[in-house]
Amino acid sequence: MVEDSKVSGFYKLTREERVKKLKEVTGLGDEDLEPLVNPGKVDLEVLDHMIENVVGAMTLPLGIATNFKINEKDYLIPMAIEEPSVVAAASNAARIARNLGGFVATDTGPLMIAQIQTVEVPAPYAAKNRIIEVKEELLQLANEQDPILVRFGGGARDLRVRIFDSKVGVMLVCELIVDTRDAMGANAVNTMAEALAPRIEKITGGRVILRILSNLAEYRLVRVRATFDKELLGGAEVVNDIITAWAFAEADPYRCATHNKGIMNGIDAVVIATGNDFRAIEAGAHSYAAREGYGSLTKYEIDPNGNLVGSIELPMAVGLVGGATKVHPVARACVKILRVKTALELGHIIASVGLAQNLAALRALASEGIQKGHMALHARNVAATAGARGDMVDTIAERLVKEKNVKVERAKELLEQLKK
Repeated sequence: MVEDSKVSGFYKLTREERVKKLKEVTGLGDEDLEPLVNPGKVDLEVLDHMIENVVGAMTLPLGIATNFKINEKDYLIPMAIEEPSVVAAASNAARIARNLGGFVATDTGPLMIAQIQTVEVPAPYAAKNRIIEVKEELLQLANEQDPILVRFGGGARDLRVRIFDSKVGVMLVCELIVDTRDAMGANAVNTMAEALAPRIEKITGGRVILRILSNLAEYRLVRVRATFDKELLGGAEVVNDIITAWAFAEADPYRCATHNKGIMNGIDAVVIATGNDFRAIEAGAHSYAAREGYGSLTKYEIDPNGNLVGSIELPMAVGLVGGATKVHPVARACVKILRVKTALELGHIIASVGLAQNLAALRALASEGIQKGHMALHARNVAATAGARGDMVDTIAERLVKEKNVKVERAKELLEQLKK
């Protein structure tokens, strides 16, 4: 949290000026932000231990989303993404939301699911009953695998059993529900599942095959809502058109795929910046959206004053302990900028960015069209690709947009003219 995330004209500053402003607002020093502002200085020895066969690193642009007020707290939010317009769009939507109180976020707690798949069970329904009869014993065995997690208030909470038919026969699946506290929890729940497997085999008379977490973390939901001022959005007609655009996504999976992808533009950018697993978040989000036929992760309504009320609900299995979040220096710097204390708070932030990003995209689609703002920012990339540097980037980008000819060949021609 920062004192005020409403940093006027942040996008107008040079990169050096933005870094200086970031230090002023967050109170962080050069040592804290060095890995972020100079990613080329990140020690390759650190990266060499994160994955296999390391030869180097790939740097993504990392921007700061401004204006976010979430549960009455202000945040500057790091976002790592290569796509233009995402950071600007999220910041603008957050500006509109804060006029009527900002974002309000809640959660269902940090509960993950570990699945233990058992096949060749002679009498599956009787086996299910036997497992439930010794549930407390099984939960105790699971908790013995991670006494540190239990000491911090986490641990196995419940065990449910499902029986279903498949293309290879009947399966009995035990699902262990685990409170993982501030960890994403994959290692913890997988270890517990491994420990329970032999006991499950003995109880059921079957054979255990898979022992693995589920990324459909339906017990680890985050819910966020915000009210967007109708006048700042552009009036009642724009509000109605946003509702209509959202309804299109609800009705048609072809549209909804792109609609939800836009939500994940914002979500993934924060997940990546903080060193969390964006693939797990993507899997959880899209599978949650597809539980009853693929639908929108967001909902929109109009309040009695004519303002637009948006909400989002999705699984948010992110952590602050373990993994890249603790190892990668850039991720550590981003967590310091956010000043988050718990994984649940981080989940609130990420989901709020997803809602903001979606609102911004729907507003653009329903009014001026998505390409106008997107191409204006894309033109800067094209100018840079053509070889422009410094002030020339903006000069050439403006000409490309004005001419409605955002192409590298034209950018090269303009660059040569400027050089002469």
